[in-house]
Amino acid sequence: MSEEINNAPNGTESVSPHATNFIRNIIDEDLASGKHTTVVTRFPPEPNGYLHVGHAKAICLDFGLAQDYKGTCHLRMDDTNPGKEETEYINAIKEDVKWLGFDWGEKVYSASDYFDKLYEYAERLIMKGDAYVDDSSAEEIRLSRGTLNEPGKNSPYRDRSIEENLDLFRRMKAGEFPDGAKVLRAKIDMADPNIVMRDPTLYRIRHQSHPHTGDKWCIYPMYDFTHCLSDSIEGITHSLCTLEFENNRPLYDWVLEHVGVECRPRQIEFSRLNLESVIVSKRKLLQLVKEHYVNGWDDPRMPTIAGMRRRGYTPEAIKLFCDRIGISKAESWISYSIFEQAVRDDLNTKVPRVMGVLRPLKLVIDNYPEDLTEEFEAPFFPDDPPKMGHRMLKFTKEIYIDRDDFMENPVPKFFRLSPGKEVRLRRAYIIKCEYVVKDEHGNITEVHCSYDPASKGGNAPDGRKIKGTLHWVSAKESVPCEVRLYDRLFAVDHPATNPDVNFIDELNPNSLEVLTEARVEKSLEGVEAGKWFQFERTGYFYTDKDTTPERPVFNRVVTLKDTWAKIMQGAK
Repeated sequence: MSEEINNAPNGTESVSPHATNFIRNIIDEDLASGKHTTVVTRFPPEPNGYLHVGHAKAICLDFGLAQDYKGTCHLRMDDTNPGKEETEYINAIKEDVKWLGFDWGEKVYSASDYFDKLYEYAERLIMKGDAYVDDSSAEEIRLSRGTLNEPGKNSPYRDRSIEENLDLFRRMKAGEFPDGAKVLRAKIDMADPNIVMRDPTLYRIRHQSHPHTGDKWCIYPMYDFTHCLSDSIEGITHSLCTLEFENNRPLYDWVLEHVGVECRPRQIEFSRLNLESVIVSKRKLLQLVKEHYVNGWDDPRMPTIAGMRRRGYTPEAIKLFCDRIGISKAESWISYSIFEQAVRDDLNTKVPRVMGVLRPLKLVIDNYPEDLTEEFEAPFFPDDPPKMGHRMLKFTKEIYIDRDDFMENPVPKFFRLSPGKEVRLRRAYIIKCEYVVKDEHGNITEVHCSYDPASKGGNAPDGRKIKGTLHWVSAKESVPCEVRLYDRLFAVDHPATNPDVNFIDELNPNSLEVLTEARVEKSLEGVEAGKWFQFERTGYFYTDKDTTPERPVFNRVVTLKDTWAKIMQGAK
């Protein structure tokens, strides 16, 4: 068998390194004008959960652009919120980025690396009269901000002297005040049309141990203060983020200008990934994990990179998908079928074909010799047999076919097996159904057939046309296995968008079906975890980490074609 995919390295170059988009146009202009001589980007996730498919788009953009322009991309943990961040998430983020095929080299940082410098910058703002300590509660600050139609109101503490503000801020740092007692705010304009610019909070008191800095700090900088200055410290040239940060760009620029740093990165926004049947809120994903609606962050139904990896999606398929949807400023929903097609297109040319029966129905060939076992040679990749080699299919008197391939009272245009009808067993013989055996409840337990000995290889000797071809496995020369049929986690296209509906109620009750009596052909005996196969006529499958030498466990990666539309049509 070819090991083309089953031993392939993860690292690959971007699918379309020169695809044009508005960000590339900006970079090209900056390089042509001499504003920059190199490109430095960054991927700055907050380690408060596992990365998801939306992050995958950002990773491919941030690292892909740096790669294409022969620049660098930094990996930076946005670890300014010690109450939600964990070392587990930091390690998972690094693993996910590497799995996608990107390398940050020595350019791995944390926002907490700059806490000392950020504190100096905060004092600089205070001494310039551009920041003040506010004793107002969080609720009071919220109410004083105003609305889109009404200006905010100045805090009663806004006109404190520079000396008093500096003294209070230093005492905040020394731990003299409890959580929520005071904050440091920028002094901008409470009547600014952009609410973000109405004296935003820069620091808050948080008496919590930090995964990176321990108990050194009890005040922590806010994202809007930290992010732009971290970009500047690292020499980032183009700071790429999603559109929800567009309103924050004036604050990004204000902080850089008023702190007075030399390096002024440019923030550029692009549309986030809105994938149908998927949520990318880490808060909601954490709820699914904690309340056991899924089996952990790497549950193959989860849109996390860890979940997609365990399901059997490849980094190349994810990159292909990101390349196809492109980069723009227009917000839109992407059909999940586009993602699934990218997975199919990636696996199609590099996955061996085998036969697996998911819901076995015993088929007895009455006129076949009792003790005979024949072997039929079959290529792993029929389109190009030398590419992956061959395996031997063992044929015996008793075989299994999929229960869906038999119908006692067939509907019109049912070309599979039914009483009195002939079908071809792939690469074996033509058989004809003679009768069925049922249990006391009327359920079919066996299908008895006859075979045409002259049709070896599946060819009718008299040239008669056989419309149906079935896959099969030998009853005694096959491998019992478990098959997990994964489907979309949500039953609606746009989950968690209706404020009147709990997103939990939108979960797809059929997102996982576990088949414990499935069988696969003998060639898969002893298969290891982490291998891909196409089950003929069924779909693409991947051996889960739960696989043992005695019993493989297969995850369905994707069906051979998009069946979701038909499923949803039937549901209506």
